[in-house]
Amino acid sequence: MTIIPKGELEQRINRLRSELTGFDAEWKTAVLMDRINCYYLTGTMQNGVLVIKRDGDAVFYVRRSCQRAIEESNFPDVRCFKSFRELEIESGGILHLDTEKIPMAHFSRFSKYHSFDEIRSLDFPVAKARAVKSELELSFMKQAGEIHRSVLEEYVPSILEVGMSEFELGTEILSEMMRRGSQGLTRTGGYGSELFLGLVCFGESALYHNTFDGPGGVRGISTAVPLMGSSEVKLERNMPVFVDVACGIQGYYTDKTSIYSIGELTDEACRYHEICVQLQQRGADMLRPGAVPSEIYREHTAGVDAEFLKEYNGFGLGKVTFLGHGIGLHVDEYPVIAEKFDDPLEENMVIALEPKRGIPGLGMVGIENTFVVTPEGGKSLTGSHFDIISKG
Repeated sequence: MTIIPKGELEQRINRLRSELTGFDAEWKTAVLMDRINCYYLTGTMQNGVLVIKRDGDAVFYVRRSCQRAIEESNFPDVRCFKSFRELEIESGGILHLDTEKIPMAHFSRFSKYHSFDEIRSLDFPVAKARAVKSELELSFMKQAGEIHRSVLEEYVPSILEVGMSEFELGTEILSEMMRRGSQGLTRTGGYGSELFLGLVCFGESALYHNTFDGPGGVRGISTAVPLMGSSEVKLERNMPVFVDVACGIQGYYTDKTSIYSIGELTDEACRYHEICVQLQQRGADMLRPGAVPSEIYREHTAGVDAEFLKEYNGFGLGKVTFLGHGIGLHVDEYPVIAEKFDDPLEENMVIALEPKRGIPGLGMVGIENTFVVTPEGGKSLTGSHFDIISKG
C-alpha cells in the first residue's frame, strides 16, 4: 500500500485552509466527517472526525480503526475516541462542516455534545482544494489512464462477440481492469448516486432512463440495481456498443467512453460520432489555466449544426447541460464545464470531457476521455484513439 507522505498531507491541509479563508475570512473551526474528505487530508480511510482550527493544529479523531489509522497515516495527530463527547471542540460561534454527505441523525449525535450558533457548509472550499492535483495524485491517475486505454482500446475489441450480453461484457471489462491493477470500486460524489463500473450498453439500451446524472442511459442489472449492464440485452451485428466506465488506482479515477460495433454503423451514426470527437478536441484545446468553464461550455458548440444539437448531450429527457466534469477521488467532482461555473481553471486540474449524441432507434455515439489542464491545453490520460472501433 502507498502511504501518503507527511509533506503531501501538510500541503493539502494548507490548501484547504487557504480556500476556506478565501471563502469565509472569519472561520474558526472546521469539522469534516465524510470519509473521502478525511482520506484526502489524512491519508487513511477510517471512521473518524477531522477537526481543523484556524488558530491551532488539526486533529484526526478515529473511532474505527484507530490502530490502522496510526499505522498507515502520516497525519501528525491521530487520536482514538469512542464518544463524540471526547472531541476537543469549543462550542458556540460558527462551525464549518462538510454537509453534503453527513446524515442528519449522525450530526444529531455529534451536536448532542457540541452546539454552535450557526452551521456553514465547507463543501465548496474542500471541492476547490481537491480539484488541483499534486504530482503524486497525477501519478495514480496516469496509471489508471493507461489501464483504461489498454483495456478499452485493445482488450474489448478482442472479446466482442455477437450474442454476448451487456452483463457478460461488463464483467469481462471489470475483471480485466482488476487483473491489470484497478481497484474495481467506483465512487461518486453526488448525494444518493452510485455506479458499478459504469455503463455497458448495446443499441437502444444507451438511450434508456438513467438515474445517474450523465448523458448515457442504461437498463442495468435489475430494477434494484439499474447499473452496469443487462444480462437480457444481447449484441447484434451493426449495433453500437456504448462503454462508459471508470478505472481507479489508489482511490483516484479516470473516466473514458468508447464506441464499438461488429459490422458497420449507419452513416448518420458515424457522422455524429465524428462531430463528438471534434467537440472533445475543441474542449480539450481550451483546458488551460485561466480558462473559464462556462465560456468553454458556450464556445465548444459554436457553429455546430442545429440538427445535431437536438439530442446533444444525451437523449430526450435524459440530456445533460454540461460538457465535462472534474474527476479525482470521485468520478464526478468540481469543476464542471457548464454554465454558472465561472471560477478560472488552474493547472493540474483534471477534467473528463464527454460529448455524446443519442440517435433514436439506434443508440448512443460519442466519446469521453480524461484530460489534465496544462498551459498547452488538455493532455489526455486515457489514450488517443477516438474513432468508432469496428470489428468484422
